[in-house]
Amino acid sequence: MAPHTAIDEVNALHEIEARFDTVQILNEEGKIVNDSLMPGLTDDELQEIMRRMVYTRILDQRSVSLNRQGRLGFYAPTAGQEASQIASHFALEKDDFILPGYRDVPQLIWHGLPLEQAFLWSRGHVDGMKGIEKLNILPPQIIIGAQYVQTAGVALGIKKRGKKSVAITYTGDGGSSQGDFYEGINFAGAFKAPAIFVVQNNQFAISTPRSLQTAAKTLAQKAVAAGIPGVAVDGMDPLAVYAAVKRARERAVNGEGPSLIETICYRFGPHTMSGDDPTRYRTEDLDNEWAKKDPLVRFRKFLEERNLWSNEKENETIEQAKEDIKAAIKKADSAPKQKVTDLISVMYEELPYTLKEQYEFYKVKESR
Repeated sequence: MAPHTAIDEVNALHEIEARFDTVQILNEEGKIVNDSLMPGLTDDELQEIMRRMVYTRILDQRSVSLNRQGRLGFYAPTAGQEASQIASHFALEKDDFILPGYRDVPQLIWHGLPLEQAFLWSRGHVDGMKGIEKLNILPPQIIIGAQYVQTAGVALGIKKRGKKSVAITYTGDGGSSQGDFYEGINFAGAFKAPAIFVVQNNQFAISTPRSLQTAAKTLAQKAVAAGIPGVAVDGMDPLAVYAAVKRARERAVNGEGPSLIETICYRFGPHTMSGDDPTRYRTEDLDNEWAKKDPLVRFRKFLEERNLWSNEKENETIEQAKEDIKAAIKKADSAPKQKVTDLISVMYEELPYTLKEQYEFYKVKESR
């Protein structure tokens, strides 16, 4: 009888996990630590990434203020995640589709959504997502992880039409615990659909820490079960995020299928402005530790060393953002008050009879 051979599943797991080290190009001091991965971005493109990140930080600050004034509705702060959001979007093309989570409004804005419409969406106004079919975007998904399944479908549609574009989606670390997460990456992998799945690991799903989400050492390694490539990157490093998404896009349009990218980052503010208090589950020491990794500070140091950024450029960007936001909120304020019939009319391409009855009822009521 042949000698019994133990099944060493523990070592097999450790071997897999060891392959998912965090990819970084810029360290916290803005120094290049992995020159071989440095993307071929021009000086103008590097400056544009910084401009968009600064603009987005101001947009976040003003949005928080507007929410507290009662001038916005639902809002999920983005400070700390600019590199993850903006640099990933910068690696896309206009023909690519974005399926966002509720924190991913900045990507929609940089993909063409007018700022005033973003404000209207926050207020729950139907005009907030008016005309988005021309922009290759879907409305921000509120259901956690649902956008992953939708992305698999959109990506398959892109493949069947023979288009050289991709569908990209985002969720948080909490979203990676949802069934839709696994179904989405598995379906896309099985059909080699051109999708990019991003998990923005900002350390907390509301108040639940990343350590309680899963026993997995990384979230990127979950790609292994679906048979697709996965990579963990420093989500506070815009160059690492850009390089990872750019590579994933190249694979996708070349027919090599989807990728999963974990961007390891931190949200500086609350989960949303709807009553969350991060001081109840995060320590000041932890906040200070991550503040040292601020993507804007890191990238600013990198650019300044190359004479590509200055206080003047930064102040110009800040003032432009403030002017744009002021004009956009004024436009949003002047939008027609939403009626019940407005809401009903956009729910279906053809209204079922029950809604037709309600539509007629409210049409008469609103005409009085």
